[in-house]
Amino acid sequence: MPTPDPPGVDLTELPPALAALERRIVTCRRCPRLVAWREQVARERRAAFADETYWGRPVAGFGDPAARLLLLGLAPAAHGANRTGRIFTGDRSGDVLVAALHRAGLASQAHSVGADDGLRLRDVWIASAVRCAPPGNRPTAGERDNCLPWTAAELPLLERVSVIVCLGGFAWDAALRLRTLAGLAVPRPRPRFGHDALWQPGADGGPTLLGCYHPSQQNTFTGRLTPAMLDALLRRAKALAAADAS
Repeated sequence: MPTPDPPGVDLTELPPALAALERRIVTCRRCPRLVAWREQVARERRAAFADETYWGRPVAGFGDPAARLLLLGLAPAAHGANRTGRIFTGDRSGDVLVAALHRAGLASQAHSVGADDGLRLRDVWIASAVRCAPPGNRPTAGERDNCLPWTAAELPLLERVSVIVCLGGFAWDAALRLRTLAGLAVPRPRPRFGHDALWQPGADGGPTLLGCYHPSQQNTFTGRLTPAMLDALLRRAKALAAADAS
């Protein structure tokens, strides 16, 4: 049976090379542990979603192909994007992130509950460093390295991206590794992740990196990341992208 197109992603609206890449991403089986886990979760399902059909495959990127901002996360949630098939959709992290994007004028609506909910992003593309849901939300280093070439192939096709918002330390590290895959210099000393941490590439080129605490329950329920903090960071990301375009 052929693999369906990524849910919620209208491939006819993407440049042909980007559409072809997203179709390839969702067929990937490079990591046996991740394949086994994502498919097990899709079979067994959470009780609250027992009547739903899970996506249970790698999750494609989603958003505006003319985006200046790339939001890079860790990996799909087992019962979020691994269920719905669209990144940051159907879980509490997605609720927080999409509401903030809407407040920032970057999303058409404030909720992200399913791939067919009509959400549209403006000037933003969202992807994850690892495209399959990992056990315990913890990919191995080898799984990260297996998967990162997908984002490395995606980034040049998002021709206007000038700022990568790294949602968590894992994404920050992945964004620096993307520079190596692109043949660009990695700064020494290596920039440290933190909320609102900024690294700009200078003459050697490549996107600016902006750190953001991940909008996980662990951060939002404890107040480590507040709506005001997320709003301020997205304003800064937009300003950085606008300055780069000027």
